[in-house]
Amino acid sequence: MNKPQIPNLPLPASLIGADAGSFTEYTVTQRMPDIARRVIIENKFPTEINQGLEKLAAELPSGYLQSLIDDTGVDFNDWNKYIEPYKGQRWVDIPWFVAETYFYRLILNITNYFQPGEWQSVDPFGLQKIQGLETSIDSIISLCTQTQEWLNASQQEDKPSKSSLIALLYFALWGNRVDLSLWSAFEDDRSRFNIQTQLSNILVDDTFAITKLLTKSENNCIDLVVDNAGFELICDLCLVDFLLGSGFASQVYLHLKPHPTFVSDAMIKDVHYTKNFLIQSSNIQVKSLGQRLTKNLASGRLVLTEDYFWTSPLAFWEIPKSLKDELGKSNLMIVKGDTNYRRLLGDLNWDFTTNFAEIVSYLPAPMVALRTLKSEVAAGLKSDVMEELAIVDPNWLTNGQWGVIQLVN
Repeated sequence: MNKPQIPNLPLPASLIGADAGSFTEYTVTQRMPDIARRVIIENKFPTEINQGLEKLAAELPSGYLQSLIDDTGVDFNDWNKYIEPYKGQRWVDIPWFVAETYFYRLILNITNYFQPGEWQSVDPFGLQKIQGLETSIDSIISLCTQTQEWLNASQQEDKPSKSSLIALLYFALWGNRVDLSLWSAFEDDRSRFNIQTQLSNILVDDTFAITKLLTKSENNCIDLVVDNAGFELICDLCLVDFLLGSGFASQVYLHLKPHPTFVSDAMIKDVHYTKNFLIQSSNIQVKSLGQRLTKNLASGRLVLTEDYFWTSPLAFWEIPKSLKDELGKSNLMIVKGDTNYRRLLGDLNWDFTTNFAEIVSYLPAPMVALRTLKSEVAAGLKSDVMEELAIVDPNWLTNGQWGVIQLVN
């Protein structure tokens, strides 16, 4: 690990579950136990594993951290270091980001994900990922058809279309609404969205500046830090397809999780499953997207990569040197989703009006954050906008109805 390049600002305190009445408290005491119990329901684990999951669920609201049992996972020793400062403490008293990431790592520990045997490499959230893809087929067909039209028009005009890129950035932003880790809490929030009706819900919109950046040079290399599988991944893959097919980019790296976490977070296997799902479709536009993805993967224009940093509790400024150097070659980093946004800001209690670029000044390349707000962490917002939001939507920080597209160039 290299020496962290910490933001040159006073660092505020971490969010913790003991913050009474906060979404953080709700997550640790209610959402996380519900997720653990959903794993029991949706899998066919033996009684011993289910008892371990129920014990974890029961301890979260007021109990103390469990220790990891050595499960031969690559990150086992790292996790022992991560949680050393918090041993003997309650779940609600440790930094929220640590609590959440450790919770998901414990689920893998309990379900024998890394251990040789029947349950090795069994994704405890696999059913939800598959359902998230299959139940959104109508939206997938619509988006693939529209992407094909934009791609054809761009190729006929022999120049990339900025307006089409902007539209796909919007889709990539709002596709995050189907983050499965929230489903157990907001079962009615799965409605399909209309991009045109959502523009007013984007609190910071730097899409035009993004198109300007990408048209400055040719042969752009873009790094996309992926968030969720399911329909959101489809949105990301359509964006990638257009970037490569229109000439905005010559190569795209997808940065994925090395193991299941945060319920729906995408792994390399999820990309391959999604690609095959597309190829098997009877819809020609959907099938064509899968075929183009296959071709780009084979040619090396699309690269799938993973790193245990993405499943760690570390802030973005604690990124390993090898990964930071890799991202430093990028013409643009696209960082997706609420969890990755929290990582960018260290999951700290920043004043929401703090300059976003000043916090993330440690980044090795230009970066855009595509994030729908699902937690009480934010930066770069205007005070008058927040005052209005507090009136029109008191839950604007956490209900996933508001988004930001923030570029740091």
